[in-house]
Amino acid sequence: MGFFGPRRPVRGRVAVVTGASAGVGRAVAHRFASEGCLVGLIARDAAALADVEREIAETGGRAMAVAADVADSEAVFNAARTIEDGLGPIDVWVNNAMLTVYAPVMATSADEFRRVTEVTYLGYVHGTMAALRHMRTRNRGTIIQVGSALAYRSIPLQAAYCGAKHAIVGFTDALRSELMHDRSGIDVTVVHLPAVNTPQFDWARTHMSTEPRPLPPVTQPERIADAIFGAALRPRREYWVGWSTVEAILGNMVAPGFLDRYLASRGYEGEATGRPVAPGRRDNLTAPVHALHRTHGSFNREARASAPAFISADVRGVLAVAAAGLVALLAAPRLLPKAPKATAPALRLRARRALKRA
Repeated sequence: MGFFGPRRPVRGRVAVVTGASAGVGRAVAHRFASEGCLVGLIARDAAALADVEREIAETGGRAMAVAADVADSEAVFNAARTIEDGLGPIDVWVNNAMLTVYAPVMATSADEFRRVTEVTYLGYVHGTMAALRHMRTRNRGTIIQVGSALAYRSIPLQAAYCGAKHAIVGFTDALRSELMHDRSGIDVTVVHLPAVNTPQFDWARTHMSTEPRPLPPVTQPERIADAIFGAALRPRREYWVGWSTVEAILGNMVAPGFLDRYLASRGYEGEATGRPVAPGRRDNLTAPVHALHRTHGSFNREARASAPAFISADVRGVLAVAAAGLVALLAAPRLLPKAPKATAPALRLRARRALKRA
């Protein structure tokens, strides 16, 4: 049905976005504000959030910024209360905040794994719990988990991030079943993304010798924001954005071993720019890097402004029909009645007739 519900106007509805200070989160905040929504902004960097709040106000919108680390559950719960008190009932909650580390597993410390998991996975859990606390009393609302193709097909050098994205899918599937059991009016949807041109690659911690980059093809954040806003209007189980996301998810279902070998030979090179990491390079694993807060990253020249968005159930349905058709085609010769075998006298008679004609 969507978080706005039947005949309910978009203008004046309240949407909360985590990780709203940069990249996809910043683009999503602007997209909801452009439709007249009141937007709650959550991220660690108060100054960067104030910039987004000011940008939205300059375009005639209204936003409220609350600085909080999503790894801190109480901070997230308090932020949700503050936003409800200031803007009104929360209609949609977009979990988007993330961290990653570029390094092989053996070069990644336990503390780095823990930190990425606390933000990228538990941050979604905390945000979902906060949203549910407010939505359940009204029995309506939409929770959107910003996922990734890497939630289904992991790649080398980002094991902590891929593991967290896989965990989000497991957590959300469990929650969805519970809401169905309770006949809840709250919708939960996951929007799985392709590689996106965000500052992530400029400020993510890396133990590699060269600067990281997204695996191509790359999409602009504004297109992702359009897809997430569309998912809020028409929530489905999952959306897959971009052909590369569809290919990664379906490819892993069909030939995971092939993709293991392909990424082993191509993944390292595909995630590297070739530019040496600058001495003293700062990263955002434990603290924000304020100077790099913006919507776009460093790959504008190659990033695409468009990408299709697919409802996962539709894609699977088409594949199921195609698979059934293929099975029927292969089975058809076996199902057709077999021609009767010729007896020995009949064969001799055919031979004599053939000789006479000759």
